[in-house]
Amino acid sequence: QVQLAESGGGSVQAGGSLRLSCALSGYRWSTYCLGWFRQAPGKGREGVATIASNETTKYTDSVKGRFTISRDSAKNTLDLQMHSLKPEDTAMYYCAAALPSTCYSNSRLPEGRLFLYWGQGTQVTVSS
Repeated sequence: QVQLAESGGGSVQAGGSLRLSCALSGYRWSTYCLGWFRQAPGKGREGVATIASNETTKYTDSVKGRFTISRDSAKNTLDLQMHSLKPEDTAMYYCAAALPSTCYSNSRLPEGRLFLYWGQGTQVTVSS
């Protein structure tokens, strides 16, 4: 069955690092558009980063230079390496998948509503 499962969340001090991973199963995900989203309590869902099958990436401005999204077709995984974490990065992080064309629609980060499959989320908490 189609399934996405996040791991790697936790608590870290400001300035620290965390690496999130998403295991993809139940489908041939190699051509799909993959992404990371986050949502803090009382706030709306925010796109963090996406990566296309050709490894073209997009990031929201607030994480550029600090986060790196990557994918490994052989392992069928999606990662998000986060450095220089800030308290405002605190949120539940979700991995998601969309049709391949989603990552090529425009130069902006694709909206979450375009993603068809979602993981359950992993919590990231950054303290000052």
